Amino acid sequence: MLTIHDKTFVPFIAAHEIQQRITALAAQINADYRDKQPLMVVILNGAVLFAADLFKQLTMPCEITFLRVSSYQKTGSTGQLKQVLGLSEPITDRDIIVVEDIVDTGLTLADVCEQLRESRPATLKVATLLFKPEALKRPLDLDYVGFDIENRFVVGYGLDYDGLGRNTQDIFVLSE
Repeated sequence: MLTIHDKTFVPFIAAHEIQQRITALAAQINADYRDKQPLMVVILNGAVLFAADLFKQLTMPCEITFLRVSSYQKTGSTGQLKQVLGLSEPITDRDIIVVEDIVDTGLTLADVCEQLRESRPATLKVATLLFKPEALKRPLDLDYVGFDIENRFVVGYGLDYDGLGRNTQDIFVLSE
């Protein structure tokens, strides 16, 4: 169990399962980008652990950069995208892989992808560790999905509750 502030979380996805799934996603990306040089655009803060583990398994020449956005307060999405730290690299005609920790409503990711598409990348694909299909409010193309999960609040392995809980190897779910 894990207690953060006033909430209790129980084990949900074990570290070894996460790593096995990342290995499979990396194999897919390696095959898809075999003759390319993609730029991974990592959405901070939550995706940093997933992106680091994924990046270490990519075999083609690739680059990594970071974009910080926020749409969460406490345990719910505000639906309002606040871009905090922008992209400094030019992405026109580049192969872009957006790396996200979790897609639930899809509102934040859809806005990020729209903004990136304005710069006319050659391709834009999305890799997410977690996807909550039941929570989706905007249709999205997700190219690489680690796990489909039910619409429950999760923490750990980069995901937080009010700023805490990111630094675990496992993913935990809010106890009901």
